[in-house]
Amino acid sequence: MFYDTATNDHGLPRNPLKAIVAPRPIGWISSLDRDGRANLAPYSFFNAVSDAPPIVMFSSTGYKDSVANVDATGEFVCNMANWDLRDAMNQTSAAVPHETSEFDLSGLEMAPSRLVRAPRVAKAVTALECRHLQTLRLKGLDGAETDSYVIFGQVVGVHIDDSVIVDGRVDVTLYKPLARLGYMDYAAVTEVFEMGRPKVSG
Repeated sequence: MFYDTATNDHGLPRNPLKAIVAPRPIGWISSLDRDGRANLAPYSFFNAVSDAPPIVMFSSTGYKDSVANVDATGEFVCNMANWDLRDAMNQTSAAVPHETSEFDLSGLEMAPSRLVRAPRVAKAVTALECRHLQTLRLKGLDGAETDSYVIFGQVVGVHIDDSVIVDGRVDVTLYKPLARLGYMDYAAVTEVFEMGRPKVSG
């Protein structure tokens, strides 16, 4: 099949795009507002985009609390959403009033960060402390601004639970990171395989 995204005439009950661009890692973003109130929300449009310097991004449809908080304070933490925390992560995706802390809503404990003021999820096996680089409001082909915002942050500190380090490497099969698929579907990484980069002779 083929369909034109200008008309979305795919004939399916649900838009398949997010099911095609999958799996997507989940950026579980914790931040503080100007008054020091904590916010925690998962974003499936998330990824690392550079390793030198280490830069991550997350994208929000709508100028939500996470975006406003990062713009206001210049800091955020990306926590690992994993299998054991799946229900708590899902609770933090609920649309609640600004003054409601998703940490309280989900029963998750906060832990202090080292280099930024934003807290991290205490039970998360990894967490990336980030400082804000820029917020980009996306434009479409027609040049019109959309209601989507991309936030870039440089990772300044990394937390790793020692229990997931095996032979000097982070073993993702021990904590099963979550990924977002299409619709209401998720996946967990439970096995990995290795392939070496080929060498071209001559």
